[in-house]
Amino acid sequence: MKNIYILAGTLLLSIGGLQAQNKDTKEADKLYDRLEYVDAAKAYTKLVEKNKADGYVYKQLADSYYNVFNTQQAVVWYAKAVESTQEAETHFRYAQMLKAEGDTKSAAQQMATFAKMQPIDARAKAFRNNPEYTNQLKSQAKQYEVLKSDVSSDKTDFGPVLTQNNEVFFTSARNTSRKENGMDDQPYLDLYKAIRNTDGTLSQATAVTELNTKWHDGPATITSDGTTMYYGSESFNESEYQKNKEKHLKFGQIYLYKATKIEGDKWGNSKALPFNSKDYSVRNPSISKDGKTLYFSSDMPGGFGGEDIWKVSVDGDTYGTPENAGANINTEGNESFPSIQDDGILFFSSNGKQGFGGYDVFKQNTNAKEQAATNLGAPVNTEKDDFSFSYNLEKNVGYFSSNREGNDDIYQAIAVCGVDATVVVKDAETGKLLSGASVTFVDQKGKNKGNQESNDNGEAKFGVACDEIASFNATRAGYQNGTASMPKSKNGAQSIVITLTPIQPIITETEVILQPIYFEYDQSNITAQGAEELDKLVKVMNQYPTMVIDAKSHTDSRGSDSYNLRLSDRRAKSTVQYIVSKGISKERITGSGMGETQPKVVCTACIEEQHAQNRRSEFLIIKK
Repeated sequence: MKNIYILAGTLLLSIGGLQAQNKDTKEADKLYDRLEYVDAAKAYTKLVEKNKADGYVYKQLADSYYNVFNTQQAVVWYAKAVESTQEAETHFRYAQMLKAEGDTKSAAQQMATFAKMQPIDARAKAFRNNPEYTNQLKSQAKQYEVLKSDVSSDKTDFGPVLTQNNEVFFTSARNTSRKENGMDDQPYLDLYKAIRNTDGTLSQATAVTELNTKWHDGPATITSDGTTMYYGSESFNESEYQKNKEKHLKFGQIYLYKATKIEGDKWGNSKALPFNSKDYSVRNPSISKDGKTLYFSSDMPGGFGGEDIWKVSVDGDTYGTPENAGANINTEGNESFPSIQDDGILFFSSNGKQGFGGYDVFKQNTNAKEQAATNLGAPVNTEKDDFSFSYNLEKNVGYFSSNREGNDDIYQAIAVCGVDATVVVKDAETGKLLSGASVTFVDQKGKNKGNQESNDNGEAKFGVACDEIASFNATRAGYQNGTASMPKSKNGAQSIVITLTPIQPIITETEVILQPIYFEYDQSNITAQGAEELDKLVKVMNQYPTMVIDAKSHTDSRGSDSYNLRLSDRRAKSTVQYIVSKGISKERITGSGMGETQPKVVCTACIEEQHAQNRRSEFLIIKK
């Protein structure tokens, strides 16, 4: 959601206790700078043994193990390093290694330190926003299955509502040809429409050009007969605003408008509603099934504080006096994005009621006015902002918006029976729990019902309808695909295990062929998945004790020649260091970066697939 955050105060950090390079560390530092992490670790260890170690040495020793993904040793030496003052990044790396070792409690403590030292870092923000659930929210049954909608863009998207004609109207800042607004440096908002297909996907969105203006437009609500729309736009359309002569500024408000279908899919006859005011905003409309009550949010006088939910009676073009929705809904905080369901359940978002964090979605039965609003729970609500929830009972599907991934995106919600399926992905040979596996839920008709990535415990969770036979497919780099099924079941929880068999290396006369070795963008340290694949090479070299390998790292053609050459050389040396750290003699493996000099696919205007083929590691057999 769009908010203005003001960070006040000063953070003072003393690093007087942090040691640095000196004559004793010169040799070890030279090895480290050359990316020879195994030998660097040995050199730093000698300083420890000679009682010449300080915080700098412990940190460098830990980083050496970090860069070759030796988590056990990294944890040992990071623990020593943080006994003295360290940079924030050291605490972050320590947390990563602790997490990899399964010590999530200690990892959280290190992340707390990191967050305190680097409060504006995105990783710190993500940690601080981890949910602190109350016991009630923890035990609340899942009400909806959630899936990110394919209509989302890399810009702000929110306010989705599904009509009886299978049209989804929403508001978006995706039109990059539009002028950027000063609040978030994104383009001004426009109204868009997508069509919901029979398989549940949404068509490519198109702008509602006949209603969009040069200002912010949307969100909207449509009457059940599909002929009338209420939507938001700015008071500047009516040349109404407040002036600040001293600052030479004009302040507008959000107004509500009514439009009608005029021909085909076109809208026209747009009129501003009579209770608009240049003194406050009225926005985020939702019309009842009978078309006689319009809900909206406003900061108009007479509320509980901040923005409140209001309603007004509608009779054609005649409107009653707006009424506040009351204390069961509104608080001293902000309540917004009302959506009235056909059965009288009102959904809205609030940051004033107790929830997971940020804005949460709540519901209240308007037919039982004294009934308190309740939190929709996870997975609709997260520690981030979750808002603009609407549900079409006839079609049994809803949509809402959330910035849980750092951007205001649109998500689909489907009510579930309460069967929670937990798919656990394991290595078929070692039994190791596999994170980062792509798990797909397929129903008994073969329809894709969702995809998730397994977490650090190898788990992916899905909501399955009662009495539904569910199949699950799992894929992961370096492994053969795996499947498993779950029989029909009622409310409760089910656990399904999928074992994945590692893909074995192919050994030719000239090369050991592995699955792709992935590195993070612009980085050369070995990742968890890269380590898994390189372990296969270690196994091969142990089987062939005289084998000598030359590891070559290649990049695609993007970036300068010199940059690509340096990056590939660092990655090749990290690869060599990892292999050596696993007990292979350094005389048996060499490495070099080739940059973009030896493309596998020669192309000028390369497509992404060709770039991917050129971005590779090769393990050439010098001696077998």
